[in-house]
Amino acid sequence: MPPTPKPAASNSFLDRFFGLTARGTTVRREVLAGATTFVTMAYILFVNPQILSALPDRTGGVPAQTALLTSTALVAAVMTVAMGALANLPLALAAGMGLNSVVAFQLVGARGLTWPQAMGVIVAEGVVITALVVSGLRQAVVRAVPGSLKRAIGIGIGLFLAFIGFVDAGFISRNVAGPVPVRLGPNGSLQSFPILLFALTLVFTAWLVARNVRGALLIAIAASTVVAIVAKKVLPGGAGFDKFVAEIPASLVSLPDFGQVGQFSLSFVGVLGALPAALIVFSLMLSDFFDTVGTVVAVGQEAKYLDERGDFPRPGTVLLIDSLAAVAGGAAGASSATTYIESASGAAAGGRTGLTSIVTGALFALCLFIAPLAGVVPPQATGAVLVLVGFLMMREVGQLPWDDATEAIPAFLTLSLMPFTYSITNGIGAGFVSFALLKASSGRAREVHPLMWAASLAFVVYFVLA
Repeated sequence: MPPTPKPAASNSFLDRFFGLTARGTTVRREVLAGATTFVTMAYILFVNPQILSALPDRTGGVPAQTALLTSTALVAAVMTVAMGALANLPLALAAGMGLNSVVAFQLVGARGLTWPQAMGVIVAEGVVITALVVSGLRQAVVRAVPGSLKRAIGIGIGLFLAFIGFVDAGFISRNVAGPVPVRLGPNGSLQSFPILLFALTLVFTAWLVARNVRGALLIAIAASTVVAIVAKKVLPGGAGFDKFVAEIPASLVSLPDFGQVGQFSLSFVGVLGALPAALIVFSLMLSDFFDTVGTVVAVGQEAKYLDERGDFPRPGTVLLIDSLAAVAGGAAGASSATTYIESASGAAAGGRTGLTSIVTGALFALCLFIAPLAGVVPPQATGAVLVLVGFLMMREVGQLPWDDATEAIPAFLTLSLMPFTYSITNGIGAGFVSFALLKASSGRAREVHPLMWAASLAFVVYFVLA
């Protein structure tokens, strides 16, 4: 296969500001990549409001879904544009999946906090992790992680993404009755049009990728969405799609509702007590801390911005923006915002600079007014793309040091536990702890950075508290 020709040098403002030519990319490629990232993660605009309005708090209060959608889009737009403009990397941010479930079902449901108090916990966690960035501790921990674990983090997140794609599309579902934990199809059967659409989209996307078609992922999502819209109109029972999915809304314009912005309270300490409150903030901070590192490294493998040691450029800026996004998410009442692994879909589509993020952020900003359109894309379309992104991220597996068990076993635990436990943090924690223990027990304790020991101990505490 002949090498991809480098774009011709340009003196445009965009080229100078983002370094497009130096990164081997073009404006068109960056725009396609930014749109791909947006479409792949736009589901959060509807999933986040559903999760955060699932339970009433102890006062009976429930946030309005329209306000939650506005806050979700607002935080995603502002923080993603900030990442693109200041860090110049193709990374997008939005409300973190997993953390929003903790807010709804643990803080509000189990701990009895009001919704403003639960958002206050997120603000506190964001402030703490921001302080760690400013002090330089978070960046130092990133540099202390060995290359084998950094590669394993990227591979594991790829497997995790593929699993999410299969589950979101309905191709894999939980088996609550039998001895096997998962099964094919939502009801143990693949006989439905949405599943057929997922399979066809997966094959079509793979064909486009195999032919090196630029914008392959976005093309596949668009084509699959058009097929779904037509099928829902002509097939009986709406072709089996949920309400609003694959359906052009009656009104394309909606006014934003900023009712959730500023709805947070730090009075949670008085409700929980000082020690329980500190432990909850600590647990959330650990998850946010290492999920982001793993995500940035994984996207960097695809976007080619990592150096020979596996480090990413401008770590202080990247981590500061990500930490402030947690504060912004809590302050806007949308839960903690974090860097999204779906950014890898834009990197796979050719995104190499912050211009990709600017495009993604601009599209999130548009959703403040045309939010109904973001829910048209069926999960079968984005699910198929996530599976292919997982394939693309698996290519680093051959670079792991398989002949050194003290490196390979922690790497294996890292990449396997992410999809098996549905948690990036669990995988990273298992890798850190096993790496330190194996090195020490093999007489190679000097190969473990002091910060790796500290992080491993923190993960032991995290697992005990889980």
